[in-house]
Amino acid sequence: MNALLSIRSTCWLLILLVTPVFLSTSALAGKLADPVNQTSKGIAVKGYDMVAYFVDSQPTKGDPAITYEWNGATWRFASTEHRDLFANEPEKYAPQYGGYCAYGVSQGATVSFDPNAWTIVDDKLYLNLSKRIQKKWEKDIPGYIDLANQKWPDLITSQ
Repeated sequence: MNALLSIRSTCWLLILLVTPVFLSTSALAGKLADPVNQTSKGIAVKGYDMVAYFVDSQPTKGDPAITYEWNGATWRFASTEHRDLFANEPEKYAPQYGGYCAYGVSQGATVSFDPNAWTIVDDKLYLNLSKRIQKKWEKDIPGYIDLANQKWPDLITSQ
């Protein structure tokens, strides 16, 4: 009988020890989706059409009537064609680091962006805080991308 109580006690102890770890791992897993730079109303990247950077080579405000829900945010587009392109391949068109300033991420921070401070490198869109920061970014884009890629996972978990 004492052996049975000991086994039961050990099982309950294991359950009590493992449950918080499981719950925290589940919560962390939910946070691992890349956070998106969005307004308090859930509009991604200030409502700019991310496809326009690739197709039109310029920032363009999206139409509030032409949207697509992806990665926990509402993305706006200037046309239904742009929306459909994004919907078919969101990872291709979505900005790196969730639309936060790429240089800022390389420095370990998530800060906003200026829609006019952008770069496409190896078919990936990178946004910057300002034209002044973009000039710093351009001095060593590969180095800053490497730094940002290293720091982004820690930034994701702290969001």
